[in-house]
Amino acid sequence: MKHSKRFSAAFTRVERGRLYSAKEAITLVRENAKAKFDESFDISITLNILAKHTIRDTFVLPHQSGKAKRVLVFAKGDLAKAAEAAGADFVGSDDLIEKIKGGWYDFDVAIATPDMMRDLGKLGPYLGKRGLMPNPKTGTVTQDVAKGVAEFKKGRTEFRADKKGVINLSLGRVSLDEDKLLENARVFFGEILRRRPSDLKGEYIRNCTLTSTMGPGVRIDWKSLS
Repeated sequence: MKHSKRFSAAFTRVERGRLYSAKEAITLVRENAKAKFDESFDISITLNILAKHTIRDTFVLPHQSGKAKRVLVFAKGDLAKAAEAAGADFVGSDDLIEKIKGGWYDFDVAIATPDMMRDLGKLGPYLGKRGLMPNPKTGTVTQDVAKGVAEFKKGRTEFRADKKGVINLSLGRVSLDEDKLLENARVFFGEILRRRPSDLKGEYIRNCTLTSTMGPGVRIDWKSLS
């Protein structure tokens, strides 16, 4: 693959085979972020898990950056009114279902009341593959829609491991202060450790990498996040 001169220059600053401390890696990733926009600061963790294990949940990053999430709520009646009052960007039921089936995905989080889940079965092929399907395990199926909307507006973030055990997540923007990025990384890593399957044998974490949108990955010693 042919890379730009900027990427190639950044790549030479990363020592291949070295495991950086989290603090060192954050400094290096920010220094290598030379794009003309405020790049995303991302973490990628590969877990040693089995196919039967599901690692998925939501949590709140202590420090936020970037735009607030666009929250959609599937609800009816008084609960729909409560979602609107809480600041949901889109509220509806059958009308939103049909709109999504038509190819509309202009939102970041979907919340649903329990009574709506039967109707949302129609959206499995549309929302499931995008990771947007409401799920009780992540707090996106709830009777308290006002609380759900408020939490996601404040920065509640969902993470999930794919079939290969990889979790990718944005921890903010490279313009965020280094100490705040480090705290975000440590809080997230703590959430991952707490969800280690009880029946898992051997090492849980395989590797961990920090990167920016346009920069090379920097592998870190994950123990520096503990």
